[in-house]
Parts: sequence; C-alpha cells; structure tokens
Amino acid sequence: MAQFQRPTLCCCRKVLTVPSKSCEGGQGLGQCRLVDIASASNFHCFKLRHFHLDLRLNFAVKEITGWQVLELVAIQPGVQTLVLDTHPSLLIQSIDCKVPGTTGAQDISPSLIYRVDPFTDYGSSLNISLPAYVIRPHRAFQITVRYTTTDGPAIWWLDAELTCGQTRPLVFTQGHSVCNRSFFPCFDTPAVKSTYTATVRVPEGVTVLMSASRSAYSKQDRVFQFSMEYPVPAYLVALVAGDLQHVDIGPRSRVWAEPCVLTCAVSKLGGSVERWLNVAEDLFGPYVWGRYDIVFLPPSFPIVAMENPCLTFIISSILESREFLLIDVIHEIAHGWFGNAVTNATWEEMWLSEGLATYAQRRITTEAYGEAFTCLETVFRLDALHRQMRLLGDNNPVSKLQVKFEPGINPSSLMNLFTYEKGFCFVSYLSQLCGNVKRFDSFLRAYIEQFKFSSVVAQDLLDFFLCFFPELKESCVAQREGLEFERWLNACGPPLCEPDLSAGGVLTGPVQRLCDLWASEPPDPEAIANFNLSSWSTFQTVLFLDRLLDRSPLSHEVMGQLSRCYSAQLDEMNAEVRIRWLQIVVRNSFYPDLPRIRGFLHKHTSRMYTVPLYEDLCSGVMKCFAAEVFYQTQARLHPNLRRTLQQILFQTSALSTPTGSVPSLLHPTPSSPSPTPRDQLGPADPPTTGTIALRDVNVSA
Repeated sequence: MAQFQRPTLCCCRKVLTVPSKSCEGGQGLGQCRLVDIASASNFHCFKLRHFHLDLRLNFAVKEITGWQVLELVAIQPGVQTLVLDTHPSLLIQSIDCKVPGTTGAQDISPSLIYRVDPFTDYGSSLNISLPAYVIRPHRAFQITVRYTTTDGPAIWWLDAELTCGQTRPLVFTQGHSVCNRSFFPCFDTPAVKSTYTATVRVPEGVTVLMSASRSAYSKQDRVFQFSMEYPVPAYLVALVAGDLQHVDIGPRSRVWAEPCVLTCAVSKLGGSVERWLNVAEDLFGPYVWGRYDIVFLPPSFPIVAMENPCLTFIISSILESREFLLIDVIHEIAHGWFGNAVTNATWEEMWLSEGLATYAQRRITTEAYGEAFTCLETVFRLDALHRQMRLLGDNNPVSKLQVKFEPGINPSSLMNLFTYEKGFCFVSYLSQLCGNVKRFDSFLRAYIEQFKFSSVVAQDLLDFFLCFFPELKESCVAQREGLEFERWLNACGPPLCEPDLSAGGVLTGPVQRLCDLWASEPPDPEAIANFNLSSWSTFQTVLFLDRLLDRSPLSHEVMGQLSRCYSAQLDEMNAEVRIRWLQIVVRNSFYPDLPRIRGFLHKHTSRMYTVPLYEDLCSGVMKCFAAEVFYQTQARLHPNLRRTLQQILFQTSALSTPTGSVPSLLHPTPSSPSPTPRDQLGPADPPTTGTIALRDVNVSA
C-alpha cells in the first residue's frame, strides 16, 4: 500500500513530516507481510469501523452462541468477496447483509452465500459473497454472522474443580496471537483496529468482564453490556465470566478475583497500581484507556499475564512472589502505551510491542524502586536470554527481531526472550544514542502521540526517531559500523550490545560471590555460611539458583551440601524460588529431595510450574516417578495441560511448545488447542534432553 504523510509536533521542535507506513483499519501497510491471516487477501479493500457481539454463555454444554455485526466500508470498487479469519471450532449458522439508511430490497438481503476453506492448522478462511449493491466505495454496510463456538484455542472452560474456589465454573478467553478467530470471525491481525460493543447473557450468579472501557449490568435480565470506545485489534478483545468479586484499589483501578483469592490480591497490590500508573504517565504521557483493572485467574490460565486493554488478566499463582507480581503488573501497565495504543502491524515484528514495553517497564521500576533493583531484574532476564542462545545457537533465525514467517507458521512461535530482551537492548541502544534518558522519554511521548491507536512497522519507529533527533540522522548513526539498525533487526544471534548494568552490582555482586564459592573445590562451608539467603530479595535468590542450574551436573557431595544448607530454607520461600531448586534436584538426580518435588506438583497445577519439572524428570532417569505423580494429580489439571504432560511422558508429538524448544520458522507445524509459548499455542517436537527450562523464558505477555 502507498505511504502517506502525517505531521506531528515534536517537543520544542518545529512540525515534522514523517513518511509513515503505519496502518489504520488495514490501510497504509507499506511492506508489511501478513502470511498468518486468511483475510490478508482482501482486508485492505475494506475498513472495519466497528463490530458488535451479542453472546449467550452456556456453561452446561460449554458453548457460546450468538451473533456478530460488522460495520464495514468498501474502499475499493468491484470487490465481491469479504474474507474473514475463523476456526473449525466456530460453526457458522447464517450470514446476512444490511445497508443502513436504504429502503426496500436493499435494506436486508437474504442469507448470503459463504464457504469455509482450510487455511492453516490454526484457522480457516470464511469467504462471504457480497451483493453487487453493497460494493460502493465509502458506503457503510453491515454483515451479521450467526454462529456457535465451543472449545477452540481462544476459549478456556474451567469446571468448578479447576477454579480457585472450586464452587462455580469459569470461562475466559485468550486471543494472543491468532486465537480469537475461534471466538468470533474477524480480521485476525494487529494491523486492523476498530471499536467494539458487546452484549453478554449469562446464568444467575455469574459476573462477566471484558476488555472494554465502559460496562453496564441489568440484574433483572442477567445481561452485561460493554463498550470499547478506542480502536483495538482483534487479539485484545477478551472475556472472563465466573464467580468474581471486586475491591477498588485506586481512583481508576479495581482488583477482580474469586472470593477466596480477592483479599490476598488486594493486600499484595495495595495502593501500588495508582503509583505505577502515575509514574508511567510522567514518563510517557496520559494513560488513554481510562480504567486499569486487574482480574486474577485460576492456575489453569496458560500464561503469566495478558495486557487486555482496561483489564489485565494475570495468573493467581504469581501472588506468591511480590517481586514477580510487581514486574508482571508493571509490564502490563507499560503495554497501555506500547502494544495497545501503538501496536506492531505484523507478528513478524512483535518486538515493537514487547521490546518497547520491557524498556518502559524498566523505566517505571527505575523511577519507583531505583536503578539497582531494575539492573538486578535485567541481569536475571539477560542471563536467561544467553542461556536460550546457548541452546539454540547463534544462527537460529528465531533470534532475529524481524522474523520472516513462512505461510502456515503459527505466529505464537515467536514468543521467546529475543522478542523481549533483544528488543529491549535495541531500544536501550537508541536511548544511549540520545545521550540522555530524559530526552529519550520525550521521544517516546512524541512517538505515542504520533501513532496512537494505529499499527506500525519498525521503519515507522526508526524514521520517527531520526526525524526527532536530526543531529543523529546527520551523523549517520543508523549505519554505524557493527551497530547498524538493519543489523539489529535482521542479524541472528545475541544483542549487538547491552546496557550498562553496573548500578546493580550492590545486589548482583553477592550473588556471584556465592556462586563462585560453590564452584570452588571443595566449597568452603565457613565462607558460604556468611551469606544469608533469607535476607536476599527474590530476584537475587532466583539469579543464584539459575546460575547454579547452569553449572549442572553437580557432584553428589555438592548436592548434599547444598541441600543441607538450603532445602529447608527454600521450602519457606515462594514458588518462583522453589521450582528452581527442584530443577537443580532433578537435573542432578538427587533422590533425597524427591518428596519435595512430589509435594510441589501436588500443590501447583499451573502450566508455568508443571511443564518444566515434567520435562526435566522425563529427560533424565526419573520418568517413572513423573508418571506416578501425574496419575495422582491429573484430575486437578486442565485438559489442555493434561494432554501436554501426557505428550511429555509418552514422548509423542507435543501439543504445546516447550518454551525452550522453538519451532522452526521455515516449516509449518500443527497448532494446538492450548495456548503457546508465553506459554501459549505452539506446536513443536517433543522435549529432548537439554531442553531449556520453561522458567528460563516465562515472561509476561
């Protein structure tokens, strides 16, 4: 599509004119490649103005029925077919067409002719034949699709036994990256944004929430009404319904959860959310979404957190660790600017969302908690990035920031640490080029103002950066040898450079010194006794354990000494700490601590804790023990997770990608009904010995 010019006023500068490839409603895509959507063939022929969902939830049969009304405008004449993304789990009943404001035969057409064609293993193509009178440029028309959908990859039905309170069933949706085509027919690409409204009918006693800026409820009719007044892509439309209650924690924030979780969630967050929002606004400009609410979901939620606008979804398991909770919530807040307000136009450049959000998250934590804390968290994540790099090799194409998908590849396979941490390093490098972090803050504020509510490609960001800092453009920083922007985007391997993290030395130094003591032959018990893990922060402790894990295999004598020093102490710590110690136990076949693994897996039923332990157990000599624990606990596991663990145990093709084994981008792989790395939808080969731990790459959305 042709580029278009868009002026913006940069802080204390004249008005700049920036060639933009950004897209609004599917226009202005420039060189954006969209191989993951069936609707790519003609979505640029239409502008989606708005859509409405009218849904009824039936928990008894685990089914959503209703209809969708899409308000469209034809941009190009002569197009006779509308193509939408859908999924085999979504059953179309009828499709009608209406042209508002007309009369007679053109007001409402008979049922339209349509067909559903195969597209990929993660979706189908809905081809709708349009009446000739509809295709008039710039005239609006409405398509009504009546449908039923059940258990596609976007929709997660939880029986009461799988919820936290175990009293009522619950359902939630998870749309990222290309799952919402099983929730409603759509242009399932981040390149297309629109407003939406929804009407949801539910049984008595069920509360419904959606990622919407306004809501209302009719108790008499048991009907919830929602309205999202700002344009969003399809993947950010989310719903949850169940036994949910709330407590206000700030002037624009409330916490939602099942009653048994609510008090803990409120106590852990307190008044922090409003503080974080204020810091973010000082850095990046006004928070445009109005509300920032959080709903805590049961352990079956397949990822850590999801940045649905106005309503962050987050797994309740994370409440055990205040520091991980803090980072995850702040990361989702950052998405309010980077990812939600300004969105990557294609999943091939997901770093535009995740890399920028990670940078913004760390700017917020630096302002709120100091540079040392931020550097510690960054060191922990970059350690994990280099661990993944060692596993995958320097030439793996998944390590590029601009990954080229072949048709049939599920975009969710891109969810890995490169998207976050290599993207963060590139953004940090851009900040360093400015010479002053505050100047870069000003640039990011202007970037958000320039591209707000649109979708962009990397060239938009970089062109705007060079226009905002003309002195950098004149000095040709984009072509600086060894650090060329093009090389950042398209070279495989680790980041070309990393930010200075020496300010975290006061926190990371003791960790490294203790690691070195344990690496000495033999370890010095007296020197080791001078370090008290109970006085450390969670991030210090997990960094220490991760680095011990990197040194595996350890001798049985060292494992015995480690267990005597730390096992009982670690038992009292949160799950983020305990799982790392248990992975050390498994990878070193330290049988005396096996009862701790059994107890952990009986208590924790979330994907982010079970999958890494089962992968390690099955890649070593403890497979029989793993099978025994699985049969004892399988009734409390979500069916999707149960199938994944069965695949790990019995070494057949896995239903979801172990986060360490990234599927090839060159060959399509079948998709799964359960979400992928992040941990979300992502098909892959069965785990093998040496698979990286899920905890190494378990990052928030």
